[in-house]
Amino acid sequence: MQYVTIERGLLCKKMIKLRLKRYGKKREASYRIVAMNSSTRRDGRPLEELGFYNPRNNETRLDVPAIVKRLQQGAQPTDTVRDILRKANVFEQVGAGANIESSSTAAVS
Repeated sequence: MQYVTIERGLLCKKMIKLRLKRYGKKREASYRIVAMNSSTRRDGRPLEELGFYNPRNNETRLDVPAIVKRLQQGAQPTDTVRDILRKANVFEQVGAGANIESSSTAAVS
């Protein structure tokens, strides 16, 4: 989570979202899967590019380790990105990473 200073000196958490960023010609849209602050516009500057999705031929390329890292940090995927990640079985890897971390901390205790 990132912190941003707002009025009266208070700190506010900025939510990170995994969302689609549109690019390409008219009627030939393709999308990049990106990590962005939730308050930025759809085609604004991303924090990190995590993958590619082409709905015309169902082509998907994902940087799975980077996506898993962002999800473990608390990033929230949009509904469409969640469906793409579910088809690629990314959530299973996030769960496996959490189980490994919890078991390693239990063994140390």
